[in-house]
This record gives sequence, C-alpha cells and structure tokens, in this order.
Amino acid sequence: MVKIHLHNLKFFAFHGIHEEERIVGCNYEVSIDITSTFSKGILTVKDTIDYTQVFAIVKKNMDHPTPLLENLADRLCEDLYQRYINISEIKISIFKSDPPIPQFQGKAGISLTKNFSG
Repeated sequence: MVKIHLHNLKFFAFHGIHEEERIVGCNYEVSIDITSTFSKGILTVKDTIDYTQVFAIVKKNMDHPTPLLENLADRLCEDLYQRYINISEIKISIFKSDPPIPQFQGKAGISLTKNFSG
C-alpha cells in the first residue's frame, strides 16, 4: 500500500450555489490523499501514481464551475479512479476561503472519503 499526498493546493474558482460566487469567484484550498495497492510491488515510475497527473486532474475539475463542493469532490474522485484503477481509497477536502457570508472570516468546506476496494 502506498499513499500519495497533495496538500494545500491553491486555486481561484467559481463554484457555489449563489450567483455572487459564480460571478466574483473565490479562493479554494484542496488537499487529497490517495491510497493505492500494487500486486507486484513498485518496480518503476510508471507503476506509481504520478502526482503531477493528479494535480492536472484536480486543476481540470477546479476549472469547471460546480454548484456543490460535494459534487465537485465526487467527480474528482471518479476522474482519478478512471485514470488509476489501482486506487483503493481517496480522501479529499475542499475549502472555500472567506465565503460570501456576512461577518464570516475563515474557511468553509467539505471532506469526502471514497473507497474503491470492493
């Protein structure tokens, strides 16, 4: 079992259910942990999960405005699993920095764990 970690990835995107979020945009932070299994062990770089490819998949999904972060996280997990079938689990957190809520300072977000092993 191997875990790949990409944490605190920063994006500016236009996700949200409110019109203001889709027009003005917001800063987002994504962290992802991917657990994979290898039946024969890791022999070469091509046998591993390439974190540059993982980042590209995350970026592609962040560039696609989505009303609910839950749906964004689920789509991201499915896209990653389509690319790397040896994934057994994905944990992802997506946080919106300073969402447009009166007097709110901080982050709001979601976490999703998706298991692909059975």
